[in-house]
Amino acid sequence: MAASNYSLKVNRDLLDPNFESYRLSLDPLPTYTVELDAAVAEVKLKDSQYTLEHMRAFAMYNHLHTDPWYEDSVYFVDSRGRLLNLTVTLDTALGKPREVFHLTSDPGLCAEQLCASLSFTSATWAALSDGAGMLYLLRTGRRGEAALNKWESLYTESLGEPFTILHSVSHVQAGLHSIELLLLRVLPDPDDTKGGGFCTCLEWVTVASDAGQEEQRKYGVKKRRVMKGRSVPHYAAVEPQGQGLMVAAEKPFSFTEVDGVALEEPNTDPMETTEPIYFWQQTEEDVTVCVRLPEGTTKDDIRFRLTAERLSVGVQGYCPLLEGQLHAAVDPQASTWIIKDDKSLEVSLQKRSEGPMWVELVVGDRRGEYVVSEEQAALLHQRLSHLTAEDLNTNPDKEHPPCNSQELEDCDVFPEDSSSLMRFDGVTLKPTHIVNLSSHQYLFTVEANPPEMPCLCLRHDVDALLWQPRPDQPNAMWEHVATFSALGYVQASKREKKFSACAPNFSYAALGECLRRVFLYRQPSPVDTVLFNRKLGRQVGQVAKQQVASLDTSEPVLGFQASNERLYVLTSSNLFILKINN
Repeated sequence: MAASNYSLKVNRDLLDPNFESYRLSLDPLPTYTVELDAAVAEVKLKDSQYTLEHMRAFAMYNHLHTDPWYEDSVYFVDSRGRLLNLTVTLDTALGKPREVFHLTSDPGLCAEQLCASLSFTSATWAALSDGAGMLYLLRTGRRGEAALNKWESLYTESLGEPFTILHSVSHVQAGLHSIELLLLRVLPDPDDTKGGGFCTCLEWVTVASDAGQEEQRKYGVKKRRVMKGRSVPHYAAVEPQGQGLMVAAEKPFSFTEVDGVALEEPNTDPMETTEPIYFWQQTEEDVTVCVRLPEGTTKDDIRFRLTAERLSVGVQGYCPLLEGQLHAAVDPQASTWIIKDDKSLEVSLQKRSEGPMWVELVVGDRRGEYVVSEEQAALLHQRLSHLTAEDLNTNPDKEHPPCNSQELEDCDVFPEDSSSLMRFDGVTLKPTHIVNLSSHQYLFTVEANPPEMPCLCLRHDVDALLWQPRPDQPNAMWEHVATFSALGYVQASKREKKFSACAPNFSYAALGECLRRVFLYRQPSPVDTVLFNRKLGRQVGQVAKQQVASLDTSEPVLGFQASNERLYVLTSSNLFILKINN
């Protein structure tokens, strides 16, 4: 796995340390049913699609699509090849889903057919896949205003092996209209002898127009970039202007091909070399760095620059040996350097803030090795000894009780993987930001603000935190925007859970099981009456409600989407609408 060079910064103001639990509410959820005149186009996995990655990518696919630009408008493809839309304005006057587009190809002729997929690129454009390798770029018009108009296909092309569309964005640069698409495939990999014989491919396709008049423009593929990994990504999205790409997955991805030309074999860790070029150690007051020097280096050859936040060490005639932003601020006036044995440069850095220990020297640089002194190692062992005690928790009242694994529950255990969130530059195709997500389980994705990238929800301890990507802020790439208290713990205990979602305004979160049941978790709201916590004896000002709905169906749930007012659940022959908020 690539080394982490970035960490997610939690906004403490969005956490509730006094949150107690969700209180079960018996208030009914008004539920309305729309019967479909044709079954949803569900595609079963074939015998050749037997891996866990096939299951994650296609068997758990969400067949229901919500329009982020127009609230309470959902879409799905039925078995007749029709792309159907249902827009709800009044719950008691629901009409039948109307056809907005009809697939002209016959996906049934493809042996490895996948589910049809839809992605809204802008307020007036959409991308559609028939599940057999055909891509449709559709001009929809303003979908909220031209509700009765059918969509127009302006570009259709076969892109090879079947794929599903994960994300797409539309942008205009220098008068040229471009659409960025992110496609997912699970393909046979002859080089994979240890795994299931398959690899996951993400293809970043750029389709752009020529410089003609708007009504006469012709579209074509301008660039195709392929990246491969060993797991289906939890999250993958293109930045609004197509300047980068973000991927969250259990195994790292790397670009392997551009426009049919293979790239050089990527290093498994782009920030790591075979041997360390520097060693460093620290105390609570200072940091000592020892940098290897080329043979014959003299004092006059050294190129040394130090500010409060940046360090640069180099030798004349060579590229900088060590350069970048320091983990924390130092005092340049109290810092020194000296050449030792004509082989290395020893740098002494005085910490500006005494006490906190650094986790790295230069942000993102993994070419060095941290050296722990014997005194520090003994102190660490002493502090952590209670975590490795062989005895069970026989005396829980003592200062450092030993950890008792028997007290853990199944939902407290995280998968043994090396999940990461990576941001790739659109020009160099190299990772610029890497976050280690091993302790932060991915939960779901939500498009909170259509012009921006989708938010991703991660488990932090027992809570569920929503992160909004900010590609225009390199130093604050992911912003913590909302929290669902204890939802991380709650959702992990739902063994039959298939889908998760939340409202774009973060007013509630919902979990959908494979069959029938839906769980709703509302944000805390003020109570009308005076309540007291019996154990703590303090007044309770807010209560977070949990509601449960059981749908009148025996069919598996195929789609699950949430808006600010309603929750939509799709089965093979029915679309259920649950009224959540007024």
